[in-house]
Amino acid sequence: MAVRRPVRTAARNGTRAGSGGSDRRAELLQIAAGLFAGRGYAQTTVRDIADEAGILSGSLYHHFSSKEQMLHEILQDFLGRLLERFTEIERDAQDPRQVLDQLIQHSFTVIHETPEAVALYQNESGALSGQPGFEYVDQLGRKIEKIWLRALTAGQKSGVFRADVDASLTYRFIRDTVWCTVRWYRPRGRFRHEAVAEQYLRVLYGGLTAP
Repeated sequence: MAVRRPVRTAARNGTRAGSGGSDRRAELLQIAAGLFAGRGYAQTTVRDIADEAGILSGSLYHHFSSKEQMLHEILQDFLGRLLERFTEIERDAQDPRQVLDQLIQHSFTVIHETPEAVALYQNESGALSGQPGFEYVDQLGRKIEKIWLRALTAGQKSGVFRADVDASLTYRFIRDTVWCTVRWYRPRGRFRHEAVAEQYLRVLYGGLTAP
């Protein structure tokens, strides 16, 4: 899956020499994220990233110590921003259904805005789970999962959501069907991400059978 749309990543390590250096690092992270998502992290070399950026391989080390550091920055930025926004939604929404609505809507916004980061996480998180140095992937993932589960269980307790379904299974159904849309969603396609989210919520709450 070759996706090359922009990734809004933020440099977290290293010294920034003005906005020019920061912009260049972000550009290199964008290129790396596209290659990692399309070819796979293990299959992408430093030379591949440098060639795509139009620089020598050695020049890449002026910005990053390794390919792994680039992976860390992309994943930490993606998961950190996601958790931050989901936490805000849980805090500010008025009821469990509004929380779930906004979690789903924001997920589709993230797929629209940072598809490479989403695809990279989808493709690599399983392999990274439990690896030294990547503990944060599971840790942040569990925090995100708990936000969704709290919304679902709160909705069940309040009578907004059905109580005869398992919240953990429901979360997994929603998680996988939402995030896997990164494989086929196209920003210039028939439906914008807002419309995709609306269609998804209609099916989620109303099902397919006509009233």
